[in-house]
Amino acid sequence: MSTQLKSHLRRFPWASGRDYLFITIGTLLQALSIRLFLVPGHLVNGGISGLAQIINFYTKLPIGVMILICNIPLLILGWRHLGGRRFAIRTAYAVVTVSFFTDILVFLLPDQGLSSDLVLNTLYGGVISGIGYGLVYRGHGTSGGTDILVRIIINWRAIPISQSYLITDSLIMLLGGLAYSWRNALYAIIMLFISGIAAEITTEGPNVVRTAIIITANPDQVSQSILIDLERGVTAIHATGVYTGSHRAMLYCVITRSEVSVLKSLVLEADPGAFIVIGQANEVLGEGFRPLQQ
Repeated sequence: MSTQLKSHLRRFPWASGRDYLFITIGTLLQALSIRLFLVPGHLVNGGISGLAQIINFYTKLPIGVMILICNIPLLILGWRHLGGRRFAIRTAYAVVTVSFFTDILVFLLPDQGLSSDLVLNTLYGGVISGIGYGLVYRGHGTSGGTDILVRIIINWRAIPISQSYLITDSLIMLLGGLAYSWRNALYAIIMLFISGIAAEITTEGPNVVRTAIIITANPDQVSQSILIDLERGVTAIHATGVYTGSHRAMLYCVITRSEVSVLKSLVLEADPGAFIVIGQANEVLGEGFRPLQQ
């Protein structure tokens, strides 16, 4: 092992341990969702776990074992598409743990789940599995399956990522409809949507902030209002309008969602002719927000 790598591992030993803790908890939640809500409700999950459910429905082969078996060729094929060795190892670890938890929970949880209500199974199955996926992503891994297949498809045919996910998940939903019922397949689509939202919130956190770009002829008054009333920092950039050729200041600042309406009022009062663009930032590190850490 190189001296540089040894130094890196000594400096950040907690990072790797934290990542694997996130992945372990995330895969446990995914397995709980499968066993408590999806299987009892005949709701097909997306990706390889959904395919494993369908195989289990016809053959009674263990879902966890099928998740592992179906992922092995994808892991081999997609190794070079997984963003480096560390990311690939985390993905392999996630596949193994979710397979293990899915099958071991058969002996610990009731076969009928917690409820026979299809709506409750859809909602809770989607939320819990989504949180699980989000924790795995925060651990810098994936749950294999569809994620690997999508990367292979993108590199093979250069199909956009959104279309790749649509192709793979639509195929699983089609098979789920044939195995269970089209009513359950429709609920499964809703469950996947809920799962995606929960995964996004878990991965990015609930504190999604807003970025504001303000082009104004009165930069001093606008920036002072933001500094004093919102107590937010402002960065001034000199800009030139291409159409008019006029020189104006462009102000850039980061605010919370609740401060957007206040910012609009302050800018309107200082310069009614200002131009504002409000964007979204998934993560902000630095003074006034989360501390910048390794």
